[in-house]
Amino acid sequence: MRPMMSPPLLSPSPCSLLRFLRLCHAPRRRNPTAAPPTPYTFRRRPLLLLPVAMSSSASITAPNSVVADPSALARKVAAIRAAGPSKLQVIADFDGTLTRYWYDGARGQSSHGLLRQGNEEYDAKREALYEHYHPIEICPDIPLPEKAKLMEEWWEKTHGLLIEGGLTYEAIKKSVSDAAIAFRDGVVELFEYLEERDIPVLVFSAGLADIIEEVFRQKLHRSFKNIKVVSNRMVFNEEGRLVAFKGKTIHVLNKNEHALDMAAPVHDSLGDPNGSIDDYSLVKKRTNVLLLGDHIGDLGMSDGLNYENRIAVGFLNANIEKSLKDYSKAFDIVYLNDAPMRGVVELVSELCP
Repeated sequence: MRPMMSPPLLSPSPCSLLRFLRLCHAPRRRNPTAAPPTPYTFRRRPLLLLPVAMSSSASITAPNSVVADPSALARKVAAIRAAGPSKLQVIADFDGTLTRYWYDGARGQSSHGLLRQGNEEYDAKREALYEHYHPIEICPDIPLPEKAKLMEEWWEKTHGLLIEGGLTYEAIKKSVSDAAIAFRDGVVELFEYLEERDIPVLVFSAGLADIIEEVFRQKLHRSFKNIKVVSNRMVFNEEGRLVAFKGKTIHVLNKNEHALDMAAPVHDSLGDPNGSIDDYSLVKKRTNVLLLGDHIGDLGMSDGLNYENRIAVGFLNANIEKSLKDYSKAFDIVYLNDAPMRGVVELVSELCP
């Protein structure tokens, strides 16, 4: 669905624009558990490159951010700020967006990848599927329609193995406890800031909702009443054994707001006594969107909205040399090399001071 046409926007004041551009230069703390990937070095500068930070180590450079069209971004910031927080919602991917790409020197696990069924045969079968399909997922040369079919094939095979292998909810809890997964630095601050302003957050994921909610429970140790999870949701029998999945399969290239019927407030699972802050049927009336993703396919998460203004923030964690051009065209801001979430926190503070 095409976005609604925005009314003519007033140019942002010089002071506001300068504040926004300064946030892109603000120093960021180095992620202590991130692996030291070789930072991307630009040979040419066709885009506006806004360095985020420099490590004290000569061999490690903290991530850079890329803004291809700073004037367009400034106009969107001014429009969303003028409309106020009651018109804003945040739509975020989970794996590789809210979570870190690197963890203790190795690739961090996804909500699918961390799962151990307690059955080595089926764990090995799912790992074999990953080895086959993951290179397809990250390959920038495969056309999106062809890639989407292959991703659906991967997800359905994986879900079938989980059912066939007798996954239990107890196995999920143990898997999360043992997992190499962590949220990006700044995620808690972002959620707290949004919660204080009653701004809903829709967490869209091609992973597994039951696992994501368990990650929230174990890794953040608190609930956020403004968060809903839209992901593949499991059905367990009375013995706690997986027997089915609900609804349409959500994979990395088909996430959008038409899957809202699969969402569940995180606070419901965590026992938040305060209830939901918002009727989520009203989410679609929030016509300004801040979208966070690590895959160009994540842009489809807002397809169900007639939004007026959308700021798309991309996290480009791998294949930077091949993918930067496409990401810089697709996203308003691109953060490179597993950047922390603190730049987004600063951006939100500009949108909703």
